[in-house]
Amino acid sequence: MPSALDLRLDAAYNLITGPGGPIQVGSIERFGQQLPVITNAPTNLADYVAFFCAQHGDATFLVEGDERLSFKQVYAAARKVAAALVEGHGVERGDRVGIAMRNANAWCVSYLGVLMAGGCATLLNGWWQGGELAAGIEDAEAKLVIADVQRAARLAEPGVSHGAKVITLDLAKPIEEVIAPITGAGGSAETALPALTGDDLATILFTSGSTGQSKGAYSRHYAVCQAIFNYVTQTASIVHLLTEDGQMSDIQPATLICTPLFHVTAEIPVFLQSIAIGRKLVLMPKWNADEAMRLIQDEKVNYFVGVPLMSYEILVSPNRKNYDLSTCKSYAGGGAPRPPEHVKRLASEMGEAKPLLGYGLTETNAVGCGIINENYVDKPLSTGPASKPLVDLAILDDNGDPVAQGGVGEVCIRSVCNFEGYWNNEAATKAAFFDNGYFRSGDLGYLDGDGYLFIVDRKKDIIIRGGENISCQEVEAAIYEHPEANECAVFGLPDERLGECVGAVVWMKPGSGVTADELVAFLGARLAPYKVPCRIWMSNDALPKLGSEKIDKVSLRNRYREEYAAEVVA
Repeated sequence: MPSALDLRLDAAYNLITGPGGPIQVGSIERFGQQLPVITNAPTNLADYVAFFCAQHGDATFLVEGDERLSFKQVYAAARKVAAALVEGHGVERGDRVGIAMRNANAWCVSYLGVLMAGGCATLLNGWWQGGELAAGIEDAEAKLVIADVQRAARLAEPGVSHGAKVITLDLAKPIEEVIAPITGAGGSAETALPALTGDDLATILFTSGSTGQSKGAYSRHYAVCQAIFNYVTQTASIVHLLTEDGQMSDIQPATLICTPLFHVTAEIPVFLQSIAIGRKLVLMPKWNADEAMRLIQDEKVNYFVGVPLMSYEILVSPNRKNYDLSTCKSYAGGGAPRPPEHVKRLASEMGEAKPLLGYGLTETNAVGCGIINENYVDKPLSTGPASKPLVDLAILDDNGDPVAQGGVGEVCIRSVCNFEGYWNNEAATKAAFFDNGYFRSGDLGYLDGDGYLFIVDRKKDIIIRGGENISCQEVEAAIYEHPEANECAVFGLPDERLGECVGAVVWMKPGSGVTADELVAFLGARLAPYKVPCRIWMSNDALPKLGSEKIDKVSLRNRYREEYAAEVVA
């Protein structure tokens, strides 16, 4: 039975999307089906950014340290970058341009400039080591990479090779000086920029699945714009309820960007959506709970979003009493589930603030499900119902047929927001979709009688550490690079703060004296720090096998999870 909040949200949604409402919903034929679309959304991101940056003008858009940039200033800087990319660096329509930076004003300006130049913004994981960055560049066939000093240094390490030109930016400088290595190559306000369509290539984001090396998920402008406006619809519905209840603040909406901008959660629902709704973004280069609370207080942040462990660290911080967090009314999470106890405590111990949770994937451009406020408290293990108006959510079996209501199957999403495919990987693209257009998430779940999604397991062999997907196969491959490694198995270990961390059991060659600490050091030179196991068990014997002679990872995972849990308690 729908909750009181569900009924109010439905009424608000119907008002917003009904006759004369600000958001109009129509349909388009895809996969032999009529799929919903937002008909008055821009078709491409260049037009979208130009329109809304002009609309919000002098309002503050980006805050990083002492530098504050208005919407007008961000657009002007991005326009300069775009002109230089076209005229000075030879970027043509559809060219992949990598961005390898920490969160910064310059990241946002570079991203928008790449899109306005007609390029494909290729978001490289800032935590990757040099070899991983180079692999992403080569996979996407990027001709140019815009990097900060730290990422550029990794790409210049001995043995790291790729075919892209690297432009290095010093993020410590003011924005005009930061982007000078790009803009100095040429271009001006008179430089003609391409007129883009919804079919133009827009973005590539990298996702770790069960197959090892991260895959580049590419999307077109139309899909990204539709995803943005699906979020705008949700936001407008909530704003309508706050206004009805007399709780809508008259200060500019503001949020922290605590999660990396190369993640789809920060990219679309936070960064890109903010351009439409005139929201101020306060950038954090690196997560720190005390700094987050200071920024919430000083910048009057009203919406917090991060992986669940971030809001939990604020909740339990002994310093929370030292900060005025009263402006922040929502603590949203994504990328991993919250324990029910955390949901309850966030709802009861953070004043008027309430917990929220979203579920989406890189491949769905972040759209999927969402659950808020008392609905979340009542159903803390759920990710909520499908987000209106664009998400078609289904629980399907391995043949693509619907599972009976309440039955467990694969969580599948069909919408015009979905990505186009994996770059240069036709086999993986085909495997990711059913013929009827549903994207296969790899998550197992069920829908309750109210249409709320509950995720119970994962089909894919991945670990989710603090919202970051880690391929077990990729970590295993790195272990096998050690000349003395015989057999290994990698699996997730429960972690109260991060959700999961990486665990491994390794059988080395007879006579090997390699220790777990030495193996960790070996892996640290090959993998991003978040992928390196937090615990390695060195086995004295060959690892157990199934009848197929495959390593029995299920029994190993169960055994060592129990052992690890006992160690944590002790």
